[in-house]
Amino acid sequence: MNKLDTKTRAMILRCLVEGNSIRATCRLTDTSKNTVTKLLEDAGRACLAYHDEHVRGVAATRIQCDEIWAFCYAKEKNVPTAKAAPEDAGDVWTWTALDPDSKLIVSYTVGDRDAETARDFMFDLADRLANRVQLTTDGFGAYLKAVGDAFAADVDYARLIKLFGEPTGAKGHERTYSPAQFSGIIKEPVFGKPDMAKVSTSHVERQNLTMRMQMRRFTRLTNAFSKKAENHLYAVALHFMHYNFVRTHKTLRMPPAMAAGLTTRPWEIEDIVALVEAAEEPPKKRGPYKKREK
Repeated sequence: MNKLDTKTRAMILRCLVEGNSIRATCRLTDTSKNTVTKLLEDAGRACLAYHDEHVRGVAATRIQCDEIWAFCYAKEKNVPTAKAAPEDAGDVWTWTALDPDSKLIVSYTVGDRDAETARDFMFDLADRLANRVQLTTDGFGAYLKAVGDAFAADVDYARLIKLFGEPTGAKGHERTYSPAQFSGIIKEPVFGKPDMAKVSTSHVERQNLTMRMQMRRFTRLTNAFSKKAENHLYAVALHFMHYNFVRTHKTLRMPPAMAAGLTTRPWEIEDIVALVEAAEEPPKKRGPYKKREK
């Protein structure tokens, strides 16, 4: 079986993390769609495993959380009429927890926007922190019980609730794709003693833009959306591995993982390739050749 060399693998992953679609990556690297998809799956699994094992004991002072929408195969409202829609078709939400000081994505979860996913997300976040933090989320109701269960009140938690009015567009498609008129915010303390001057979700919301710019399947109004929920998760895992360990943050002048003390040097894309290669099963040794008897 043919095996891609490290240089080609690095080129493919570099294309994917810079916002190219699967087919665009195929054209740029002169490889097949199956080859690119297989590498995305392998890299995604390796990145998931590495993040789960090594992004722990994070000493942060503040954490901001948010959710970002995407969809798999078809939007939720179109799933009933979509042909051959898989079970996981519909809306997909990516939950992120960001340290605004180191810019590290401490935890992320891909799933629905419901109480069960919120609970999983918060328990995962609590398990990765080394100390008590000030936590800020938006006004989504599922956060209240999830934060209480996961942190057992050992957190300074506040919600930032944004108030919106009518869409800014005049009519038709302008109203559909125009943002709503922002009218104000409410800062609401929930647990502990949060510093209300530091209650904010601005940094994690800016991270949402990075996700939409760097992952083609998150771009709106394109045909590059995810067709399989599993591959959507792998693309997210690859993105956050690159964002945390490889990509140099302009303000910090180092990757977020280095600023958070999780690594002593900036990674290269070849280091992610090394994770993939390390996870591969070694080829099976063939036994000695035996001549057939006639």
